[in-house]
Amino acid sequence: MIHQAKKMIEQDDKAAGSEQLGIKRVCIIGVGLIGGSFARAIRQAGLVEHIIGCGRNTENLKKAVALGVIDDYSQDVSEAVKDADLVFIATPVGSIKAILAQIKNSLKESAIITDAGSTKVSVIHAVKTIFGYIPENFVPGHPIAGTENSGVEASFAKLYQAHRIILTPLKQTSAQALSVVTRLWQAIGAYVVLMDAQHHDSVLAATSHLPHLLAFSLVNTLTTLDEKQEIFENAAGGFRDFTRIASSDPNMWQDICLANKHALLTHLDLFSSDLDALREALKQDDGDYLNKIFTRAKASRDEFMAKKPT
Repeated sequence: MIHQAKKMIEQDDKAAGSEQLGIKRVCIIGVGLIGGSFARAIRQAGLVEHIIGCGRNTENLKKAVALGVIDDYSQDVSEAVKDADLVFIATPVGSIKAILAQIKNSLKESAIITDAGSTKVSVIHAVKTIFGYIPENFVPGHPIAGTENSGVEASFAKLYQAHRIILTPLKQTSAQALSVVTRLWQAIGAYVVLMDAQHHDSVLAATSHLPHLLAFSLVNTLTTLDEKQEIFENAAGGFRDFTRIASSDPNMWQDICLANKHALLTHLDLFSSDLDALREALKQDDGDYLNKIFTRAKASRDEFMAKKPT
């Protein structure tokens, strides 16, 4: 059963955007930080007429309706996607295959499917396994945005503004579906980048998945120490900044690490080798080596921050 709610925005304001993109009804599977922020953004921009949410937590879905994030909801995913012009899957990557199996026979022929998964090869493999082929209206995606918070309460419309959205279309992906998804992200202020799926997974293993793994590991190591209370009480800003991402959803990051384990292991091995070299330099009082590493790292980060959009 689909739960109806009062419209939060006038139809006239939404009609122009939805007509321009050819999408009126959007289904968001997973109405948390990522899915909820997407819903808020497309609603605020007047890009669609109707947003239906789907998820396992009834209270979260009711809260999403109350907050005006979605118009209504259903916990039956096959029902939720019926008549949707676009389906946005914003759940942990480990759940996507099961979701695809449930929606496969309920989608409109013209429905566009896109996702927010942090790994792309595993998602593409799941799609091919369930459908037996790559549907032309499937546009794999990954918004490079987020916070350490979760849940629909943490969502906000400006999350994606001035952030990159990586799309990894395949040769089977139709130009029309890719255009719609691209323009949708651009309309809410994001920068769209096209990338090969395998390259995406390698890049994200280095820039996102490895840092999360290290942050979780460091906090866990300190937690096992006898003097952990004193350590945390006297932690300065550097500890807070470096370990902020260790407050992220453990279940989500378990899925991501396992889904991208091959690329992650490659970068983890490289980091471990460099860490061994640092340990040896410290052991040998090799200040020149330490200074060279610190100087190069500082220059690289300063260059990155100078180029980063504000």
